[in-house]
Amino acid sequence: MIHMDDFNDLENSSKEQLIEKVESLQDEVEYLKEEKSKAKSNLMWKVRKLEKDKVLIENEKIRLERETKSLRSEVDRFRSPPLVIATITEVLDEKRMTVKSSTGPSFLVNYSKFLDEKLLVPGSRVALNQQTFGIVEVLPSEKDANVSGMEIETKPDITYDKIGGLEEQVVEVKETVELPLTQPELFEKVGIEPPKGILLYGPPGTGKTLLAKAVANETNATFIKIVASEFVKKYIGEGARLVREVFELAKEKAPAIIFIDELDAVAAKRLKSSTSGDREVQRTLMQLLAELDGFEARGDIGIIGATNRPDILDPALLRPGRFDRFIEVPLPNIDGRREILKIHTKNMSLSEEADIDFLAELTDGLSGADLKAVCTEAGMFAIRDGRDEVSVDDFMKSTDKVMSKNKEDELFKTEAGVMFG
Repeated sequence: MIHMDDFNDLENSSKEQLIEKVESLQDEVEYLKEEKSKAKSNLMWKVRKLEKDKVLIENEKIRLERETKSLRSEVDRFRSPPLVIATITEVLDEKRMTVKSSTGPSFLVNYSKFLDEKLLVPGSRVALNQQTFGIVEVLPSEKDANVSGMEIETKPDITYDKIGGLEEQVVEVKETVELPLTQPELFEKVGIEPPKGILLYGPPGTGKTLLAKAVANETNATFIKIVASEFVKKYIGEGARLVREVFELAKEKAPAIIFIDELDAVAAKRLKSSTSGDREVQRTLMQLLAELDGFEARGDIGIIGATNRPDILDPALLRPGRFDRFIEVPLPNIDGRREILKIHTKNMSLSEEADIDFLAELTDGLSGADLKAVCTEAGMFAIRDGRDEVSVDDFMKSTDKVMSKNKEDELFKTEAGVMFG
């Protein structure tokens, strides 16, 4: 409120003082405007921050609600009664089937219409409600994860032309393994059943596993590879179960080929006196015999076995119907050694005087694996001397080295046989 005294002061003030007074008031107004603007900006910043905090709090609330819901469902799941595992034995109609439970008895049960009927077949594992015994879930196969891992998904890069000195063996393998899969009508016309299994036998390093790799490469059948020692398990019945699951996998993936390497690990002759460990291996062998040629048909499954010791194999394994053909894979002769050396030196830089024929004569008694080692060692000798070509002298030294190692191994085996014999 303006008083009369202020008017009196204005009247008494000079013009300069009035101008100065107006300017002062204008400055004060500008200052107040700036303060107002700052206060407004500060208020807007606080509002935005509060809105952002609100969004974060709402998101955290949603996350906690979801976590609470998940924990409650987890608690409910633990509180729910356990389910009974069973195996379907027979499908009666669209609503009912018979199952054999893991506890022993069989039941006539109903199943939910929401389940996939294609999965509800005899042999499938299912879960039963403990109170109503209705099927509520179809369970995955009981197979060991190790069994599924035995299936070869990536084909080896070994082909028949990379195997030297085994022309006759390659022909027999093709006839026994590939023809029944690629041209089954030939066997039907002749009126014979195709052979179901072959046994590759011979000294170590002669190419038995290479032949199996070539089969895996050349055929479109599912290839399952296992080392027989993997069948030997600690607990009773585990080895037999593993054998059974391997053949079940092969039946599911048929046509299939099972390659069992080092077969003598579980297929040695059964003796009267044996330890508990030997008896478990024998149980595994009996399961293997039953799968190879038992009461149930094997189906479209070929078997390839490989061993260095055919003399210790159980006679029951060697009868026709289990292994129909026996293919010896011997140490290569001079022609075989020449072919093998050509394969392994194909990409090597050889000096002009390097003579493969002479080297084939020099390496009498060596296996295919030994010949590969000779070529590798010869290349290492050239690298050691800083050369980019392999000379005859390199091959001479590498041959002596490999042969000396083989003699030391034979001497060690002889001494060990005498010591423990």
